[in-house]
Amino acid sequence: MNTSYPDYDVLEKWESPSFDALTRRVVARRLRDIPQRRFFTQHEWTLLEAITARLIPQPDRVHPIRITPWIDEQLFADRREGFRHDNMPPQRIAWREGLKCIDGEAERRHDRGFALVDGDLQDATLRAIQKGDIDRAHWTIHAERFFTDLLLKTVAGIYYSHPWAWSEIGFGGPASPRGYVRLGFDERDPWEAREAR
Repeated sequence: MNTSYPDYDVLEKWESPSFDALTRRVVARRLRDIPQRRFFTQHEWTLLEAITARLIPQPDRVHPIRITPWIDEQLFADRREGFRHDNMPPQRIAWREGLKCIDGEAERRHDRGFALVDGDLQDATLRAIQKGDIDRAHWTIHAERFFTDLLLKTVAGIYYSHPWAWSEIGFGGPASPRGYVRLGFDERDPWEAREAR
């Protein structure tokens, strides 16, 4: 639940100078045009849905922000950051291998795949992977690097690119076209959200 900015909704700026036509098109797509599965297998999709639900739980949302469809779209289009770590395979292979290894880690620890164990065991599995507390013989890629640099970074990036998450943290949306003027510590422009006291 949004406790810091309970009455703030960035979408109320829709017709204001904060949003221009291009911004409205991009934001509308994030709200309405959820991509269909085209890259992941059904098993990989279900597995990633279970993982993202543990990384960014959304228990107070009737309709959670969808994350898996946007990762699938990125991989289907093969959109990358323009670099990769020298100890990681290309992006598409890294995702397939990383998900397979997470599922295998849960299977070794709990005798069931990741999506089939309860939330506490899922959390324990993810924490172990993050810390590198794994049997590396069963991992085909660098576990901690996949967890931090691909999985966690991508999941958080997609979540916080959604306007519902912007409202949650009091973010006013893209700086273009209006821009931000007051950039000092604890300063805000008049059109920015005010934190609840």
